[in-house]
This record gives sequence, C-alpha cells and structure tokens, in this order.
Amino acid sequence: MEFNLFMDDIVGAARKEITDAGYEEVTTPEEVDEALSQKGTSLVMVNSTCGCAGGVARPAAASAIHYDKRPEHLLTVFAGQDRDATERAREYFEGYPPSSPSFGLLKDGKVVEMIPRDEIEGHSPVEVVNKLQQLFDQHCQEV
Repeated sequence: MEFNLFMDDIVGAARKEITDAGYEEVTTPEEVDEALSQKGTSLVMVNSTCGCAGGVARPAAASAIHYDKRPEHLLTVFAGQDRDATERAREYFEGYPPSSPSFGLLKDGKVVEMIPRDEIEGHSPVEVVNKLQQLFDQHCQEV
C-alpha cells in the first residue's frame, strides 16, 4: 500500500474517532477564532497520529465528557495535518509550549489549564479522564 494512502486511512480514522465522540473539528485559523470566541468553557483536544493519542488521549477525551460537569464547547485540531489551525489554537495556549496530543481548557477564549503530552504519554486513559474531570470540577458548570 502506498504510504500516503496508508496515512490517509490512519488520519481519517483518528479524525472520525474524536468527532464521533462529539468534538467539533476546526481545520482553519478562522474556524479556530470563531469557535474560541464563544463565551463559556471550551476543551480543545490537540489530536495526533502517535500511539499515545490513539491509545490514551482520544479514548480519554471520549470518556471524560460523560460527567456531571463538562465544557460547553468540545473542539479538536489535528497537529501535523491542519497545521495553520493547530498553530492558531496554540496561540490561545499562552504560556504553554506546543504539545501533541494535549488538551487545553479555555474560558471565554483564555486558557485556564493544559494537559500536555507528558501528562498523557505513559499514563492510562483512566488517569487522563480523572485529570480532565478534575479540571471540569474546577472550571465547568453542570450539564
């Protein structure tokens, strides 16, 4: 199989997994700005094709939102694929270095917390779910 076709399959499956979980994919800088200009809390999952994204971050992203408190807006950008959108999202993560996969929790377009790759890689999905839900408890309203 040609490498590009193989990667298209992997990227497509990774995109589908997170959007099927309820996250809105933003693929351009303009879409990022529009999505993050919304009032309220937003969780941005920076998606990736690496093993810790597929084995930990995406499953955690899907599970964490089934909780009493959660962000009002669920968004995702894809590092290495939608580069301009990812770069724009990272501009909102002021004070945090680029990291993928990662999660950024924002309130009214301002970052309040990040879960970077080093808090995902080598951890179980349940550990990451717990971290996310702790952030939801601190910053989000009941649904």
